[in-house]
Amino acid sequence: MKRISRFAVSGALTVVTALAVAATASAQSQQTLVGNWAPIMHEDQTERGAGPDVGDWAGLPITEAGRLRAEAWDAALLTVPEHQCKPHPSIYGYRGIGGPRIGRIEDPNTFAVVALTMHIPWMEQRRTIWMDGREHPPEFAPHTWQGFSTGKWEGDVLVVDTTHLKAGWVRRNGVVTTDQVTMREYFFRHGDIMTHTYVISDPAYLSEPLIKTNGFRLAGNDNLAPYPCQAVIEVDRAKGEIPHHLPGQNPYLTEYANRHKLPVVATRGGAETALPEFARSMPAA
Repeated sequence: MKRISRFAVSGALTVVTALAVAATASAQSQQTLVGNWAPIMHEDQTERGAGPDVGDWAGLPITEAGRLRAEAWDAALLTVPEHQCKPHPSIYGYRGIGGPRIGRIEDPNTFAVVALTMHIPWMEQRRTIWMDGREHPPEFAPHTWQGFSTGKWEGDVLVVDTTHLKAGWVRRNGVVTTDQVTMREYFFRHGDIMTHTYVISDPAYLSEPLIKTNGFRLAGNDNLAPYPCQAVIEVDRAKGEIPHHLPGQNPYLTEYANRHKLPVVATRGGAETALPEFARSMPAA
């Protein structure tokens, strides 16, 4: 039997050690997001509090079809019992009330991280991000508010892809998405601060991807209050009546522009309204 070179043994040990270090580093990275996170709301604070004005779609890359849907929206829709207890979809939930509690699910034998869990208390938004390499289901699988999410680590950044979402919304004034919407997310942590960047794509209602970011700060509290919701009759309506506006009949679309002395065209949305060239093309107030 040939004697094994000590260099070969040393090389093998080096490889094994490197793999072990890489695995440990990966496992540590997967744990860095676990905890309770409180929203900082440094961005779009008005939108995330009282909510945006009707007709304020400036800077949003909506298509003409998306604009028509937004024009038909009526805030009274939220008084309809079937709409009162809806959770935010995952494409909007992180901009809503409260921040996520992030946990993990481990394999009981290997302790490998199978999934990360995210729970936002408002309307009990519960989400699972699968980390075990599984494929997304076929397109005819059920669509849900949180969708089907898979994640992977790229260095110390968690990258998440989500499909199978219900028709939802990206702004609380009528800017909606279809069930063809998809989302890619990036979660970065710097000390006690987490930045969440997300990219939303919808071939029907968005002409190009919509990119937003949210900031969170690690919170010390361990308890999350329950959020029970019971639908009630707030407004008496005829059976089947749903608040909406027919095309061309929404009387509130120009109120925001008029109040702030803005050109109406600047508030109507479209990818071009986010560009400096568009702002320079507008007449002076």
